[in-house]
Amino acid sequence: MTAIERLQAPWTPAGVPEDIPHGDMPGDSIRIGEEHIRKAAVLFPPLKDLLAAALAENPHRRAVVSVCGGSGVGKSEIASVLAFHLNALGVGAYILSGDNYPRRIPRDNDLERQRVYRTGGLRGLLDSGLYTDEMGGKLREMWAAETDADPAEEPWLRAYQKAGRLALTAYLGTPLETDFDEVSGIIARFKTGAQTIPLKRMGRETDALWYDTVDFSGVSVLIIEWTHGNSDFLTGVDIPVLLNSTPAETLAHRRARSRDGKIDSAFTAMVLDIEQKKLESQAHRARLIISKQGELLTYAEYRRLMAEN
Repeated sequence: MTAIERLQAPWTPAGVPEDIPHGDMPGDSIRIGEEHIRKAAVLFPPLKDLLAAALAENPHRRAVVSVCGGSGVGKSEIASVLAFHLNALGVGAYILSGDNYPRRIPRDNDLERQRVYRTGGLRGLLDSGLYTDEMGGKLREMWAAETDADPAEEPWLRAYQKAGRLALTAYLGTPLETDFDEVSGIIARFKTGAQTIPLKRMGRETDALWYDTVDFSGVSVLIIEWTHGNSDFLTGVDIPVLLNSTPAETLAHRRARSRDGKIDSAFTAMVLDIEQKKLESQAHRARLIISKQGELLTYAEYRRLMAEN
């Protein structure tokens, strides 16, 4: 049977072992739970149909799926389960982690985000004519305490925060932060039949950077698990899948996973809110949307849900 015929055949969910292949981010630790298995089982039947059509349209019988959503929503886990189901059908799948493609390691990117916010805020104060030496001293104290994004009543501090947020919005999820061209190039090579492709690996230190040459000769579906998998800057994705969560749900996920030692900071909350708004602006392109509760949503239903929250 061809990959298309396998996808068109009836499907019965198989048991998912505890240890299955997952994304290629070095050191990434994922924990697949019943919630991820259940959501993947809801997504897989319509995804199977969409993939059969996408493979039929590609001369090399290849297709690209992106699993996107907010931080901590379960992208890595659900992408892993979807790939497991595809491989179990005999449809080769590989999971690429988009987190290998920022321009800076996580620590340095966190610092750059902070620098962008603070520089933008200062520039906004200067441009508005509100800056004084006294304010500069207060800001330096706030920077040391990392409280310059905390809720503020003072007009000058609110002006600083507004300008800083605008600067941060222009950085997050853009080519300034991430090498979208490299990922788009990988997608293009995959879809035009490349048998091997060198893929980037990025750790958490500046010297943890290398490429592995990956054999794609038996792979029909490339699954990209990535917050930015539905971005305007990314080209070539056939089926974007959006895992939806509200900002409050995203923050709760991150707390549970303890991914960030400063998880409760106002700055982190701002980053998550900007990220969420960008995901919302891109959602109309998603071919499949699933709620936090595991229900498939139309785009109209998604809009209503987000408006309520």
